Amino acid sequence: MKEILTNIKLTLSYDGTNYHGFQRQKNALAIQEVIESCLSKIYNEEIRITASSRTDAGVHARGQTINYYPTFHNIPEKRIPYALNSVLPEDIRVLESEVVPIKFHSRHDAQSKVYSYTIDRGRFHSVFWRLYSYHMPFSLDIKAMQEGIQYLQGRHDLSSFCAAGSSVISKEREIKMAYWSEEGDLIRFYIEADGFLYNMIRIITGTLIEVGRQKIAPRRMLEILEARDRRLAGPTAPANGLCLEKVSY
Repeated sequence: MKEILTNIKLTLSYDGTNYHGFQRQKNALAIQEVIESCLSKIYNEEIRITASSRTDAGVHARGQTINYYPTFHNIPEKRIPYALNSVLPEDIRVLESEVVPIKFHSRHDAQSKVYSYTIDRGRFHSVFWRLYSYHMPFSLDIKAMQEGIQYLQGRHDLSSFCAAGSSVISKEREIKMAYWSEEGDLIRFYIEADGFLYNMIRIITGTLIEVGRQKIAPRRMLEILEARDRRLAGPTAPANGLCLEKVSY
C-alpha cells in the first residue's frame, strides 16, 4: 500500500482550447492526463491528482487548484513549479505550490469559486480574443443584464440553469457575487458561488444575453428561476468564453 507522507497543493493556469476538458478521458486528451504524466516524470513514480473543478472542454483557468500525494517529497516546495513547468506544454502552467495538511482536499474543502465569462462585442472577432471569448457583435443592454442577474443572488434551487444529465442530488447553490464589467469591446461577467451545476454559468450567461438583446425582460430571470425548468432559460453560451479565475478555501 502506498504510504502517504506529504500533500502538495498547486495553483494552475491553462488554455483549454486543445483539451477535452480537465478530467481524464478514455479516448481524448484531457488536462489531468497531461499533468499526471508530467508529475510522474519529475517524481519518478505514479502520481494521481484531485482538482477543485472539472472544467469542460474548451474552458480555461487562471486559478485552478489541485492536490496530490508524492511518496517521496524529494523536490523543494518552491522549486516544484519550475520543475513541472519545464516538462509541461506551454498551454499549462503551475503558478504556485505549497505543502498542505494531509486531510486537505482541493474540491471538498473549497468554500467558493469565481468564474468569468468574456464576450467580444467588436464588429469582427478579435484575433487575440478569438479563443477566449464569445463573439456577439450586437448591441447589448448591460444595465438590463446587471438587473437580471440580481434575481439569482443568494441561495436558490438553480435547476432552470442546469444542463440535462446532471447526477447531483441537490441543485441548491449560493451565488455570492455576480456582475458585469465593460472593457472596450469586451464585456466580462464575473460570478462567485459555493458551487456550480453542470453548464450553470454558460446557461445563465446565455439567458442574460437574451436580456441584453431585449428579447426577455430582466424580471423574467426570477420567473425562470422559480419555475425550475431548464426549457425556459436561454441557450448555453459557448465554452471558450469561460474561465475559472479563483478558488477560495
